[in-house]
Amino acid sequence: MEYDRELSFEYNNPTKIIFGENSVSDVGLEVDSLGCSKALIVTDEGIIKAGLAERVEKALGRRYIGTYDKCIQDSGFHLVNEGAAFALGKGADCLVSVGGGSVIDTAKGMAVVMKEGGDLKDYLGVQMLTRPQTPHIVIPTTAGSGSEATWFAVIKDWDRNVKEAFLDIHYIPNKAILDPTFTVGLPQHLTAGPGMDALSHAVEAIHALQRQPIADAMAFQAIRLIMEYLPRCVEQGNDLVARGQQQLAATMAGIAFGNGQPGLVHAMAHPVGALFGVPHGVANAILLPHVMLFNLEECPDRYAMIAEAMGLDTRGLSELESGRKAAEAVWELTKKIRLPQKLRDVGVPENGLAAATDLSLSDGSIVYNPRMVMDAEEVLAVYKQAW
Repeated sequence: MEYDRELSFEYNNPTKIIFGENSVSDVGLEVDSLGCSKALIVTDEGIIKAGLAERVEKALGRRYIGTYDKCIQDSGFHLVNEGAAFALGKGADCLVSVGGGSVIDTAKGMAVVMKEGGDLKDYLGVQMLTRPQTPHIVIPTTAGSGSEATWFAVIKDWDRNVKEAFLDIHYIPNKAILDPTFTVGLPQHLTAGPGMDALSHAVEAIHALQRQPIADAMAFQAIRLIMEYLPRCVEQGNDLVARGQQQLAATMAGIAFGNGQPGLVHAMAHPVGALFGVPHGVANAILLPHVMLFNLEECPDRYAMIAEAMGLDTRGLSELESGRKAAEAVWELTKKIRLPQKLRDVGVPENGLAAATDLSLSDGSIVYNPRMVMDAEEVLAVYKQAW
């Protein structure tokens, strides 16, 4: 193999990861290590009711100064700005987000507004920041988004009904505490959907135009873990080993696609989430196999390797046949964990597919897709197959 520019890449993974049962007890020491002393918890009402925020509050001890609990699914610009004002009013010098992807992304946005001032909209774009932001520690309560280790924040503009992506290395959280006890007992839908979100991150990192070998290693291992442990998490919600391994898979997949980048799956999932309220992981689960088939002829070698990571028997099969088998395995997995198979099953109307198509074409994720999308009809055709 001759060296060329395509072999060059950058790999970024600055987040310190603390993993283990009851590792939440280390959160106070991690706050101290950041040179901070006033930690604000960012979370949602469900986490409060589950008693998880209280565990973090106790672990923080004297460092705890308050809780912002207004986060919702598809958190909005207005909540980020409100949360930042609340945190500043409390005198917070660091944030501890406790929740799923929406909570984590809310805290990422708050960290910026707290440091830079103004409105979150002022920082919309790519690499808009010039310095580190308010220190941020993440304690995920779902195992899917990987946002605890990515440079993305996806926040909804509720006025325009559009999800916007903020991309900057300064959004990457300082630390992530992966405590399996924080995901034990999650209901099936909050286990399965985020789990498929993680799988989509791993697959897209592997087939993306910006793919790279270190991210590949993370993504392949994430796929292996998800195929083995996600069904166990769904069937046996109190299985600490399975919960922990799925957490690790989600974080590794997040690191992988944070470096390798997403693609058409995310470009299509964001609009159906924004327009019709489909949970992100569920949207990804439905769309992933269809996008894999759309891309198959462009990167059959990548999908053949994904099939291998899935543990599929591909002996005697061509790369195309192996890749098709990988897409079929995604369908089988979603059936096994009892997720919907079609967009119509989650409330997406057929007459809404054109609007979703228009939004997907302007989504930044689409530029990294291995097969160039030439026009709207191509995307609409994939939506129709998934509908």
